[in-house]
Amino acid sequence: MCGIVGLFLKDKLLEPKLGGLLTEMLITMTDRGPDSAGIAIYGSDNGVDSKLTIQSDQADRDFATLVTDVSREIGSDVTLQRNDTHAVLGVASDKTELAREAIAKLRADVRIMSDGDAIEIYKEVGLPKDVAQRFQLSTMSGSHGIGHTRMATESAVTTDGAHPFSTGPDQCLVHNGSLSNHNNLRRKLCREGIRIESANDTEVGAAYLTWKMQEGATLGEALEASLEDLDGFFTFVVGTKDGFGVVRDPIACKPAVLAETDQYVAFGSEYRALVGLPRIESARVWEPEPATVYFWSH
Repeated sequence: MCGIVGLFLKDKLLEPKLGGLLTEMLITMTDRGPDSAGIAIYGSDNGVDSKLTIQSDQADRDFATLVTDVSREIGSDVTLQRNDTHAVLGVASDKTELAREAIAKLRADVRIMSDGDAIEIYKEVGLPKDVAQRFQLSTMSGSHGIGHTRMATESAVTTDGAHPFSTGPDQCLVHNGSLSNHNNLRRKLCREGIRIESANDTEVGAAYLTWKMQEGATLGEALEASLEDLDGFFTFVVGTKDGFGVVRDPIACKPAVLAETDQYVAFGSEYRALVGLPRIESARVWEPEPATVYFWSH
């Protein structure tokens, strides 16, 4: 049992409030997932630099000279904005893969949470309210975001096991459920060159969607294909640079609710995650249908 939240803003006036709204939604889902929590925020795209969100359990040590070391390694300027155990590296868009390689070479203990033009991911072990506070999630702004509270079932309670998972630029996934064929899929996707770094079944789900889109599928087509290729019970919320999508398996035993107004689209594992949203009393509220793909984009 885990908790999922998502918020897609249609009204730009709400963008400075995105982090605060998502934080309240996330904390409401604490009893569905007290082990760890995470959030993906889609913020500004400056059109020049790419962002790499990184994490280290020894951040003071690993981040101290990282800018200088990576800049020297890739032959290009790098910026760093630290946020507790995480930091956002800014690198030239054509240097992203070189920066990944440099970090792996220079800092073996640093994890890369995400990369892309807009996405930032923050996740750690702990109660959702504590995770939200340590990263000051309530102060963040953006156009959309998704979050997750985890109750571990198939892998250890670690930062690596927390959601969201990102396996492609500006892509991420949160998941409530369990995939039964993730080991076979993991081997197949690794042979295809898709990067998978944890033992978590959700990362395999994210990697599957990345692979399908690299093969030419749209996100909607990839989500449709997942209904045939993924075994198990699942509710997915997927983030992309432009929006977010929702799909439930054909049996749909995991709870889910959507709400839409002229200002936003919101997702929650339960309706109580949505009660603090603006004008929720006038929203169209419904349970997403089984084996049906929903997607909203800017």
